[in-house]
Amino acid sequence: MHRVRVGTRGSALARAQTRWVIEQLSRARPDASFEEVIITTSGDRGRVDAWPGAFTRELEEALLAGKIDIAVHSLKDLPTEQPPGLVIGAIPPRGDPRDALISREGHTLATLPEGARIGTTSERRAVQLLAFRPDLTILGIRGNVDTRLRKLSQGDCEAIVLASAGLHRLGRAQEITEVLPLEIMLPAPGQGALAVEVRADDKPILDLVSALDHLPTRKAVQAEREFLRVLGGGCRIPVGAYATVEEDGISLSGMVGTRAGRILRGSVRAASPEEAAWLLREQLSAESPEIFTEAVLQRDGRG
Repeated sequence: MHRVRVGTRGSALARAQTRWVIEQLSRARPDASFEEVIITTSGDRGRVDAWPGAFTRELEEALLAGKIDIAVHSLKDLPTEQPPGLVIGAIPPRGDPRDALISREGHTLATLPEGARIGTTSERRAVQLLAFRPDLTILGIRGNVDTRLRKLSQGDCEAIVLASAGLHRLGRAQEITEVLPLEIMLPAPGQGALAVEVRADDKPILDLVSALDHLPTRKAVQAEREFLRVLGGGCRIPVGAYATVEEDGISLSGMVGTRAGRILRGSVRAASPEEAAWLLREQLSAESPEIFTEAVLQRDGRG
């Protein structure tokens, strides 16, 4: 096999995740050699608000152009609709899907002082934080994990919220003050999972990466991403989802929120990821058609 080119963003977290994938592939195929290829995305250049795929499009373009053979993504960054010619060849076992609070003074979410400032740019996180603590002040702190932790230490805010899996992959789990329970904070669809994307017609590479695929994780994140898809959602809608695979099917919990701070939450069980997603959509829509419609309209900027 020729030298396999593995595309990644240049952030410390993206490279750590890509190195892990390369290590696992090297163990499965000791005869193969790998080259890490760093690609800068629109999201890395700061243009993250306009469209889904800000952290993935350039990697996918390089993959389609044959400049790389594999692209490694955080699955939550990957749009639910893939470009023609590309497939997710493997979804490895998932890390911790939950969000984590990092507090400068060691507070938990419940013990933060009244009016405390929490740094996050995620509407999903913001709406759930305020549902639990309406007195909090949400600050839009941007940047990679290191940048956000530095801003916290400098006193820009009292706490920040980051994905637990990313902190573990960077070796910074010791800085977590509290892992937020799912009852308070549902994660982004696919959070904690990686996506190994390849060209659909590249059978040698498909065969190579298949060794990393973990079927229970694939089914769980499929349900979560399908829930996002049937909402017509993306970055513009505060959506959370978490699924588990059981002997008799899929359990899926989800939330959708409005920018005015109203939230709908629900849980369903179903035989397949697709059925679970549609059942949950119908459940939330029936619970409050008004809030549901307000939330979903946000995807087009009308909310």
